[in-house]
Amino acid sequence: MVFDHVAYSLFAMFFFIGQVEGRLGPSTVVLDHTSGFEGLLFVDDDLLGVIGHSNFSSIRATTCVFKGKWEYEVLISSQGLMQIGWCTLNCRFNQEEGVGDTPDSYAYDGNRVRKWNVTTTNYGKEEKLTEKDSASWQLQGEPTVLVTLAHIFNHFAPLMCKVYLVEDVLMNFLLSILEGGGSVDEHPLIQQLLDLFWLLMEDFEASECLKQLMMSLLRAYRFSPIIPDLGFQIHYLRLTTAILRHEKSRKYLLSNFTFDVLRSVVFFYIKTPLRVKEAGLEELIPTTWWPTRLDKEGKDEKEQRHESAEERLRRRAYERGCQRLKKRIEVVEELQVQILKLMLNNKDKATGEASRYIFLNKFRKFLQENASNRGNPTVLCPPEYMVCFLHRLITAVRSYWDEGKPKIPGSINSEEAYVPPQMFYNGKVDYFDLQRLGGLLSHIKKTLKDDLATKANIIIDPAEIQAASMDDLDEDEESGAGQRPSGAAAVGGALARPSWLSSPTLGRANRFLSTAAVSLMTPRRPLAPPEKVKVRALPVEQRTEEDIEGSHGNDGLLLGRPPEEPDQPITEKSLLEILDGIVMMYNLSVHQQLGKVRKLDLYGLKSRISDRVLPWCVQRSDILEELEKSQRVFSEKLNHLSRRLAWINATIYSKEKMLDVYWLLRVCIRTIEHADAAGSLFAFTPEFYLNVGMNSYSALKNYFSPAHSMEELPGYEDTLTQLAAILAKQFADPRIVGTDIKDSLMQALASYVCYPQSLRAVERIPEEQRVAMMRNLLAPYEQRPWAQTNWILVRLWRGCGFGYRYTRLPHLLKTKPEDANLPSLQKPCPSLLLQKHMAELLTQDKDMAASFLNSVLNQLNWAFSEFIGMIQEIQQAAERPERNFVDTRQLKVCATCFDLSVSLLRVLEMTVTLVPEIFLDWTRPSAELLLRRLAQLLNQVLNRVTAERNLFDRVVNLRLPGLESVDHYPILVAVTGILVRVLVDSDRQGIARAAAVLLSDPCFQLHSIQHLLGEGVASGGGANHKHFSLHAYADYISAEEEQKVEQMLAFLTEESKQAAATTPTSEDDLCPICYAHSISAVFKPCSHKSCKACINQHLMNNKDCFFCKATITGVEDYSKPTGS
Repeated sequence: MVFDHVAYSLFAMFFFIGQVEGRLGPSTVVLDHTSGFEGLLFVDDDLLGVIGHSNFSSIRATTCVFKGKWEYEVLISSQGLMQIGWCTLNCRFNQEEGVGDTPDSYAYDGNRVRKWNVTTTNYGKEEKLTEKDSASWQLQGEPTVLVTLAHIFNHFAPLMCKVYLVEDVLMNFLLSILEGGGSVDEHPLIQQLLDLFWLLMEDFEASECLKQLMMSLLRAYRFSPIIPDLGFQIHYLRLTTAILRHEKSRKYLLSNFTFDVLRSVVFFYIKTPLRVKEAGLEELIPTTWWPTRLDKEGKDEKEQRHESAEERLRRRAYERGCQRLKKRIEVVEELQVQILKLMLNNKDKATGEASRYIFLNKFRKFLQENASNRGNPTVLCPPEYMVCFLHRLITAVRSYWDEGKPKIPGSINSEEAYVPPQMFYNGKVDYFDLQRLGGLLSHIKKTLKDDLATKANIIIDPAEIQAASMDDLDEDEESGAGQRPSGAAAVGGALARPSWLSSPTLGRANRFLSTAAVSLMTPRRPLAPPEKVKVRALPVEQRTEEDIEGSHGNDGLLLGRPPEEPDQPITEKSLLEILDGIVMMYNLSVHQQLGKVRKLDLYGLKSRISDRVLPWCVQRSDILEELEKSQRVFSEKLNHLSRRLAWINATIYSKEKMLDVYWLLRVCIRTIEHADAAGSLFAFTPEFYLNVGMNSYSALKNYFSPAHSMEELPGYEDTLTQLAAILAKQFADPRIVGTDIKDSLMQALASYVCYPQSLRAVERIPEEQRVAMMRNLLAPYEQRPWAQTNWILVRLWRGCGFGYRYTRLPHLLKTKPEDANLPSLQKPCPSLLLQKHMAELLTQDKDMAASFLNSVLNQLNWAFSEFIGMIQEIQQAAERPERNFVDTRQLKVCATCFDLSVSLLRVLEMTVTLVPEIFLDWTRPSAELLLRRLAQLLNQVLNRVTAERNLFDRVVNLRLPGLESVDHYPILVAVTGILVRVLVDSDRQGIARAAAVLLSDPCFQLHSIQHLLGEGVASGGGANHKHFSLHAYADYISAEEEQKVEQMLAFLTEESKQAAATTPTSEDDLCPICYAHSISAVFKPCSHKSCKACINQHLMNNKDCFFCKATITGVEDYSKPTGS
């Protein structure tokens, strides 16, 4: 028997009727998972259930029949196209042919009501997915009287290990006990039955029966259809809760059943219905509604749209339906939380280790499996399961946290929860191979061993380090160990590493962490020096309650409290480790899953587009008919998505789920603040805490709107300010060495300053931190990721520059952006306060100002040169007869170089506007050199962009996909802003100096300046060719700005005429290096000469003379002797 086209899932049960000699195979028929399959399949542990994950997947059973009459029964648990039938032993399947597609196989498909044997014909009646009638287990007399007869279990116990009887009889009998309603506590019969199972059955029989019962419940919960009241899910969860209330059964299941990758969190997942009708959502939400927020294309402000009375009624009716759905889902969620709270029970210590500590070890193993197999999705817990599990776990942990607060004097409530920093370095919690902020754990341990000893009273045991990683232990560390106090003695031997931590994928950091030895002062004697005693960290699976919670002066998980950490209890230490796991779980897959709902906006947009186009097609009946048909299709799809969105909002994006993510954000913020206060020990903090802090803020801002706004959250502004302080400090923190996390911090800060609310939060952090942030942003651009830094400075300036008040470039107004929520498409929101700090820093620190501006000019020279080189290649490819396509990646790099050039020009405009004396006050050492370099680059840009029918013009007119941002306006306006500032808005002396330097540059061309206003441009180029002119951008450039450009052009025209009328300089008096400026400097001691610009730029990198290679000790001014 073969299952083919397994697109979803099914379970099979086989009942054979006939003679035994007509059958070959084992007594129990299961699926052949070793060789009898084709395609990607997931087979259950009992080999009775299968899920297909590829097209045309096939799998055989393990039995052959050749004589007699045989009957099989299959339970199909999901929708899809499936063929089930018989085949010969020689039949072979592949990804194209399954059962029924080959000559020696026959199959039946109930979905399409057809039978298959190479060809197909109609056969049978249409199948419908219905709940199978279950058999009932009838007992005569009182159950307690019957089961007390122990001898009955001699025959009864073996039957309870059979999966069919457990699923069809036992599970349904237990479910019937709970059918009367009421709380689970009102039905003690289930507890009594479980007591009898463990009492009268062998342990292996009771264990197997319990395992099969939970597997049956899991399958039933996972594949039961969604009905309006979620009755099936509630029924199965109630039985699961009743079973877990039994202490011995709970501990067995925690130790042997839960947290095996997939089945671990199935009970905490609420699946989304595939079909709205099946779930009854049409009856529950009869009226659909969709948000109709539209942005006015090309403008900064949003279109004000008034809601009509009809729309208001539809919205309110839809919201009422959503509330009804939410209340029904909350019943399921409450049962799931109850299950977790039973697993987290730490009061059941009478019969051995409490449930919570078993849960801790299994939960850590679950996290390790998902963290170490990120590249193998088939063994990972599905992210949609992780999302639901995370929310239930947060609810359960917070409940236990607040319930335990009165029992621990001085402890904090869950609203103030955080993970103390000592958990990151005392070796009590295993972080596998996850990266730390300071790099590899082995490296941090070696470099910070002295800080660990002085601040946390923790000593690294050289013997343990050598056992874990011989190549990471140097001789200095071994000799230093001999000088430690003689009272330090090793306790115990090396403990065996658990098998689940022996994965070859784990790095050296993981091996180091789990075997590192730590010590802490345990006695608390006043006026006595701390005594350091070496202890060994236990592997996770071998820890006990005492190792976690501590006792008799032992702090358990909180060994090694740094002096900066307050000496007060937080909560039960086991809850701290679970909280740490919650943060890790969010980082592994939850955040990525939260972003998927945004795809639903597409259909609403298309439907609204159809509404706009219809009025224009009245005269074309054929087009009108097609558009109306499309509109009906989109309308039906929109109604379907509206109801599905209601389900998703209730299960994933509700206000309660938003508060959970917000709580997680605040936990990360407080944890980072406490770890940061520990000084150098901050390097031990795992990177994922910073990642979760940044990602959870992004989720709150982008994923939960428009249904819920982050501004409604309690303490919203304070939280933004705290996160801003972390980003402002940590993006340039030398204790953070990982390239990826540093880039993430820089990108997060760049996004943070793009939005008014978060930018105001940056302005609210203490002044000292703001100044330090700006100082780090103004560091030289060499040898660091300067592009993001430059982007941050540009955002602080956007809205203040010349013609720099736009949200989108003028030539892109008619196109729709892919994502209007991108930071680059937000309204300009400049920060005058941060600009003030920048001006003060550049004014006071002359050396920093010079190095910063030189690096900006260097990067501008590189970026614009790369851009010109690339557009030359693009133009050559476009002119070839074969019209070769230009590589998309090359186009993207070309556009990036152009954007970098524009942003660097804007930073120069910002600098010259805020601190013009850096260029114009020649008493500053590098002012003249900086001004000459600036003039040279501006002239080069103008000449390349404004030349008539030049290379830039031709590439822009091609309008290639990927080069949409390349246009005249952004780069010419940025250059114009710099020129206006130095030639119009400066004082008289500064204007004279700037004009002299600009006109003396050999690349200066007056027609480039005239091109800005459309003057001096030849009339050629064709009727359709439009010449650039600032006058054409009246919506983006003010009349005052245009007037300044005209004033600048008139001034340069007059200065050019005067310069042309002066007596030309003799060739002998020109600088022999550049032949552009007069000789103005003489070198000591060799007395060779050049202009100041050439020698000053040369001395930045070399101290040798141009001509004789003598070492230059000084440079003096030179003026030509009178009469010579």
